[in-house]
Amino acid sequence: MLIGVMSDTHDNLPFVRKAINLFNERNAGYVIHAGDYTSPFTMKLFKDLKCKYVGIFGNNDGDKLLLQERAEGNIRNQPYVFTLEGRKIVVMHEHFVVDALADSGHFDLVIYGHTHEPDVRKVKNTLVVNPGEVSTWLYGKSTVALVDLNTMEGEIIEL
Repeated sequence: MLIGVMSDTHDNLPFVRKAINLFNERNAGYVIHAGDYTSPFTMKLFKDLKCKYVGIFGNNDGDKLLLQERAEGNIRNQPYVFTLEGRKIVVMHEHFVVDALADSGHFDLVIYGHTHEPDVRKVKNTLVVNPGEVSTWLYGKSTVALVDLNTMEGEIIEL
């Protein structure tokens, strides 16, 4: 299964729309958001996804109750641990314990955001992915990641 990974959308609706369109065009079977949607109105665009999605709250997410309502329960507190296609995944926003989680060997995939910098690397047998920022607010580049859960390979895509 191919999954889409995004983070740090920070209400930049044109780029959120581009990310969702890319995931739909690439037939992503699932999308994971690593936090910092920012405002509840951003969630309207997620209705256009042609697959299920899940996300976590980031440090800049405002009205968490309304975000959760608009996301129809698809936003969780971090860390969020779940299994998808037999792969154990943990999703964090901040980067502080990413290396320890990857080094632990308990997860196949560690996803994080917050730094706005893309990162795809292996730590032992764990794939670590930060899709960078959708928003462009920090570095001027809108990026997402695609991860193939069969091969456990990830790639960064510039929008």
